[in-house]
Amino acid sequence: MNEDMPQLIHDYLAFLKGKAPTTQDAYARILNQMNQWMTQLPGHAGSFRLTQLTRTAVGAYLGELKDQGYSGSHRKRVKAVISSFAQWAIDQHPGELSRNPVHGLKVQNEDKVVSRELDAEQRYILPLLVEREDSLRAAAIFALGYWAGCRVSDISWLQTAACALGPKVGRITVGHKGGKQREIDLLNEVRRPLYQYWHSAQRNPDSPYVFTSQRQERLTEAGIHHWFRQLKQLATHAEWPFIASVTFHDLRHDFAHRARQAGWQLEDIAYYLGHSTSQNIPNLQTTARYIQVNRQAIKAKLHLLTGE
Repeated sequence: MNEDMPQLIHDYLAFLKGKAPTTQDAYARILNQMNQWMTQLPGHAGSFRLTQLTRTAVGAYLGELKDQGYSGSHRKRVKAVISSFAQWAIDQHPGELSRNPVHGLKVQNEDKVVSRELDAEQRYILPLLVEREDSLRAAAIFALGYWAGCRVSDISWLQTAACALGPKVGRITVGHKGGKQREIDLLNEVRRPLYQYWHSAQRNPDSPYVFTSQRQERLTEAGIHHWFRQLKQLATHAEWPFIASVTFHDLRHDFAHRARQAGWQLEDIAYYLGHSTSQNIPNLQTTARYIQVNRQAIKAKLHLLTGE
């Protein structure tokens, strides 16, 4: 159990003991991520209280998840978990929360994966910003997103026991989302910064997780998204318009585009990105949506058309 979560959430999770372990874990992760976001809001002083669970705050949080690239189905799940937690709190702590803050909030009824391929300027500026930050941890996190297409959850929950890293070898086992583990080999562009961070003083060597923070043994998903927003703040006035709308999840989409351009088959990309069904069969439909063609891509190939 995460000790950074308030006692209120701990009590609610204890209330869920009758549910399946996977459900309990999903609720815990969702509420922990919400707690991390709430405590960073202005005026909250790093703590979470029921009075802060307002309709405005929950709406803003769901909007933040959308901006971070979370699907409509995931945001609906988050909304349902918060609603359940809020109703429990109303019953158990009358007077502190008078109404369920989720009532009336709408999540768009779509689960469409919007393909995002970075352009040449974005592919140049983003690595440049990582160099400006001059942090081994930042370089490793960015490399896992850009050069390995890892999810934020893959990175946040990556454990040292799941890594085989050396001067010439790079292999990790990831797949926290849905419990679908996959073992992938790493390009040198990933292995090198990950290996350097692993052996640096920037991480807590006592943590079982690769990416640590000053506050806890694991850098959370919210922490990674926060870092990426801070990274973009290093852009100059001229660079900002190119990268302002880019999210960390866009790196994963762009990896899929570049892999396809390099000649990978859909099955290859599906395995590497962890797109699979509950039967562990490659989910090619999801992968295909990741690499949708667009007008710009077709326009760039028009000159290749001949009449022969």
